[in-house]
Amino acid sequence: MKTKLKYIFWMTGLIGLLLCGLASAQEAGLDWDQLDPAEQRILQRYSDRWDQLTPRQQQRLQTGARRWQNMTPEQRDQAKTRLKRWKDMDPEQRERARERFRQFRSLPPDEQERLRKTQRWFQNLPPERQQELRQRWQNMTPEQRDQLKNRLRNMTPEQRQRRRQRREQTTPEQREQFRRNWQNLPPEERDRLRQRWQQMSPEQRQQMRQRRQNMSPEQKQQMRERRQNMTPEQRQQMRQRRQKRQG
Repeated sequence: MKTKLKYIFWMTGLIGLLLCGLASAQEAGLDWDQLDPAEQRILQRYSDRWDQLTPRQQQRLQTGARRWQNMTPEQRDQAKTRLKRWKDMDPEQRERARERFRQFRSLPPDEQERLRKTQRWFQNLPPERQQELRQRWQNMTPEQRDQLKNRLRNMTPEQRQRRRQRREQTTPEQREQFRRNWQNLPPEERDRLRQRWQQMSPEQRQQMRQRRQNMSPEQKQQMRERRQNMTPEQRQQMRQRRQKRQG
């Protein structure tokens, strides 16, 4: 019995020593000489204070250096742009960015992948198009931003693809003209149009888009002017006639 107890104590002590050794190795971190030449070149700015970094910071820097080596020139340019944007942020903006990142990490994997694809699509846009979209986002109210997020989140992959194709087929001037026309509508008219659009079937929406595409610029302008000059009563009468035809 005593021999068995001694054996148990001896094994327990051995395991404890092994765990202590593992913890000490983890706490010791990485020596600068343990980095390969390419990693040392990328992390040269940290060489003088490498030993002052925590093991976790050293590991993150090494991981970043390895990721940098596998990037294409375009990806490196994008990374530099993001780093510059981060440096230009004030403390509040950085905290908001961290919070958005925490929210991103809490999303399901498929939702994270969808957002990554959207980000890659945005990065491939021309700079003027990116600026246009940023400006549009900044001009939105919080309610409008939430509505847009929900609408995009509920779209199918096919709907997103069709949406991108439609935008690529229009010029910035056409999109700006549409935006101004939309903002000039009375709120109740905008709500009515949204509701009508939501009630349409995919086929009806496609037919409506096709009719507009087949119209000449002069016809589109005439239609806009005619609607803008209508009284509320005339618009109501026009809607009633349309409903009768559809019935």
